[in-house]
Amino acid sequence: MTDKQKILIGGAWPYANGSLHIGHVAALIGGDILARYYRLSGNDVLYVSGSDQHGTPIAVRAEKEGVPPSKIADRYHREFVRDFTELGFSYDLYTKTTTDNHEKVVQDFFLSLHNKGLIYAKSQTLPHCPNCRRFLPDRYVEGICPVCKTPGARGDQCDECGSLLDTTELLNPQCKICGTTPEFRESEHFFLKLSHFEDFLKEWVPKQKGWRQNAANFTRGLLKKGLKDRPITRDTQWGIKIPIEGYDDKRIYVWFEAVIGYVSASIEWANAQDNPDAWIPFWTNGAKNIYAHGKDNIPFHTIIWPAILKAKGGLNLPSQIVSTEYVTLERKQLSTSRNWAVWVPNFLENYDPDTLRYYVINNGPETSDADFTWQEYLERTNGDLVGVYGNFVHRILSFIFKNFGDKIPTPGDFDEEDKKILKATKDSFKTAGQLISDGKFRAAIKEIIGLARLGNQYVDKKAPWSQIKVSQEAAATTLWVCAQVIRSLGILTQPFIPRSSQVLLETIKVSNIEWRFEELPAGSTFKEPKPLFQRLDKKIIEEEIAKLEKAT
Repeated sequence: MTDKQKILIGGAWPYANGSLHIGHVAALIGGDILARYYRLSGNDVLYVSGSDQHGTPIAVRAEKEGVPPSKIADRYHREFVRDFTELGFSYDLYTKTTTDNHEKVVQDFFLSLHNKGLIYAKSQTLPHCPNCRRFLPDRYVEGICPVCKTPGARGDQCDECGSLLDTTELLNPQCKICGTTPEFRESEHFFLKLSHFEDFLKEWVPKQKGWRQNAANFTRGLLKKGLKDRPITRDTQWGIKIPIEGYDDKRIYVWFEAVIGYVSASIEWANAQDNPDAWIPFWTNGAKNIYAHGKDNIPFHTIIWPAILKAKGGLNLPSQIVSTEYVTLERKQLSTSRNWAVWVPNFLENYDPDTLRYYVINNGPETSDADFTWQEYLERTNGDLVGVYGNFVHRILSFIFKNFGDKIPTPGDFDEEDKKILKATKDSFKTAGQLISDGKFRAAIKEIIGLARLGNQYVDKKAPWSQIKVSQEAAATTLWVCAQVIRSLGILTQPFIPRSSQVLLETIKVSNIEWRFEELPAGSTFKEPKPLFQRLDKKIIEEEIAKLEKAT
């Protein structure tokens, strides 16, 4: 059991310009694991996120469809809410960036930093596409990186070497929408004085202990190159208005306002509780602040967001960064434009959401890029969830139900084998809990499935189906011990695969659970068990790969 504390967990905000895919789930699942674990451990958790409804991708898609950007954004926001709910994400609030509350909070941050001289206006040379007849945001200009010479670098960042860029630095720049070489024109914009925080960040970043290694390495590399002031407004009508007169044709830039969403969402949650100050303890004093996101969001959470928070003052800086690497699909790079992706809405129509959660945790991009294959997905589902965990639970509860009715049998004396597995069960809470809090989710779920595997080995050795023919008490002891393992597995799996965990706990009539070992008393009743998971047919591998190839 951890010490009770206030814990703020922020999940990155997906762009509401298209459906969620497996890469989103892999990047965000860590936030939900931590939220569920810390709640079970008795901590006070606030877990927030939302749909990023601003940005050029949404505006461009809206233009193509001939509808207002808000229609696109709200369509996908509703879809996200449905999908995250089905996937079991336990947000305390999942909101969006188009709320009046979010606009107010962002404008408050903007004015606060502007009044301190940390946001200032200056003329900027920006790419303008003569064909599209519009200024292009940096992510809609692609070219060759001036640092590592890799093609495909965006106007704000090179994913290959991690350099933060300016569109004017790109070699051979092209409009991402139509491929035209942009012209560069003058436009006045507001800049965040990021250079002001370079010395502070160089001192603060090395002291952080709760960051994943990729975040720490990536951030140190960026700081070594030096920080430049960054524009935080753009020429567009879709976004949050600048709270200063004379800039009606410009809006606050999405990367600046989206990270402030963690604060605005916390305030919105507090207002919904009829306690407007309830958010403050999660952002001050000894509260822990954790952020879960993908690799491409590292600099926004480790450099830009800490700089904004430092500039605002009075709010906690990030405590822990849970950042993933990239996901590939069938050994090819995910491509939403080519439809080479496993879309979450399609997946949820055909498969158990717990099986996706399990796969992206057990085979996910925790420390290096990970490849999703339908072959491996089937093997992990049929092997681990059906064959090991599901099999252990179902065979034991079914055997008890058949031979002892709907009551957990009363044990006799314990031998060394009984004591050994009971100790392993109790120890799993501490071991898995520490791994979860360290952000080592893959190791934690393997520890838990390992306990189910140990349970299968134990019952095979004890053979209660043979014991019961000689001594009902001996069989009862074995089955009681197994019931304790099952109860514990129902809790241990809850942060990872919550649907099946809930089904199991309801079957054995356990509620008000905590992250600790507790006995399932002899004589307590349970429902007739049903399998937790369904075995997948091998034919899905060919079927799903054929769908991918047909769609591209």
